[in-house]
Amino acid sequence: MAYETKVKVRFCETDALGHISNISYFIYLEEARTDFFIDLGFGADLEDWKVILASAKCDFVRQGYYNQKLEVVTEVLRIGRSSFTIVHRIQDAETGELIANGEASAVYFDFKAQKSEKIPDNLRKMLEKHLVKESVANDQ
Repeated sequence: MAYETKVKVRFCETDALGHISNISYFIYLEEARTDFFIDLGFGADLEDWKVILASAKCDFVRQGYYNQKLEVVTEVLRIGRSSFTIVHRIQDAETGELIANGEASAVYFDFKAQKSEKIPDNLRKMLEKHLVKESVANDQ
């Protein structure tokens, strides 16, 4: 099951050529990722935040433009002992046309102890509900 986040491209997120600046895609991915984490039950309290990023990337497929309505579709690609990988598709909300693909590796992390922790079973089960279907995973 995919998690969806709606985004509208603001003027300040475009560059001199009139299309979405490359850095803005990472902002959209972060918004989708943090909303996804909160919805899964990872919490919204920064005093008890439990997720740290190990890596993030974005592949630009097509240009996006000011005022365009986008949808960021988020799924889980892999779940390990203390880490997991999520994938994103940024697409036009009206046509479904693919604009960009993103991927992030996250670690369940104890900031006080400064070390990774095993993902709790209840959160693992929530992540599993969003696992990518096999055919989609092979296309990544």
